[in-house]
Amino acid sequence: MSKIRFSSDDGRPQAPAIDRREALVGGATAGLGILAAGGALLRSGPALAAPQVGQPAPTFSATDTKGVLRSLASLNGKVVVLEWTNAECPFVAKHYNSANMQKLQKEATAAGAIWLSIISSGPGEEGYVQASTANALTVARDAAPTGVILDPDGKIGHAYGAQTTPHMYIIDAKGVLRYVGGIDSIPSTHVADVPKAQPLFEEAFLAVSQGRPVKNAVTRPYGCSVKYSV
Repeated sequence: MSKIRFSSDDGRPQAPAIDRREALVGGATAGLGILAAGGALLRSGPALAAPQVGQPAPTFSATDTKGVLRSLASLNGKVVVLEWTNAECPFVAKHYNSANMQKLQKEATAAGAIWLSIISSGPGEEGYVQASTANALTVARDAAPTGVILDPDGKIGHAYGAQTTPHMYIIDAKGVLRYVGGIDSIPSTHVADVPKAQPLFEEAFLAVSQGRPVKNAVTRPYGCSVKYSV
């Protein structure tokens, strides 16, 4: 598989600044568990045991925005990427405005992985969309996930302990969670920072897809808090 590289376009508008209270920032390798320090403060909803790297990933089954059933159990034999997203989040916009996220999606799916973008925003919350809007966003941004899953009740998000947008997970072909954390190491909204950052997700994906151990298997995510309704 060809190496996935980040791309950027410094000439594109940068995402607007946001209220720091709405952001989780980090980027340093945590290596201590799924809940980064900031994430624990913002977590809401039902208390669930956090999934652990090296253990089976939480199962889920949901119909995507195009009506396709996406069941983790049915994806055995495939590397699966989960990307929590919110189109209104400036940290997410950074990676889509730079075309970084789209490039990663295309490279990963070309390598045979299944990429599922998950929207856990609840009704009335920032980032909440219906299927038609989600599909329009995919087209408008030239995004290339395998599917987009709406999770307005937050069941999948809570099961995985998703805290931020973006928040990245990699599940290997045997259904074992292999990576949890940030997309890269620079917690900013600036497009110009994309090529400067350590590509934490990229490195982990390459390792998993090549059957190698992931050096930094748990890293600290950064971004907007997931807007759960409960």
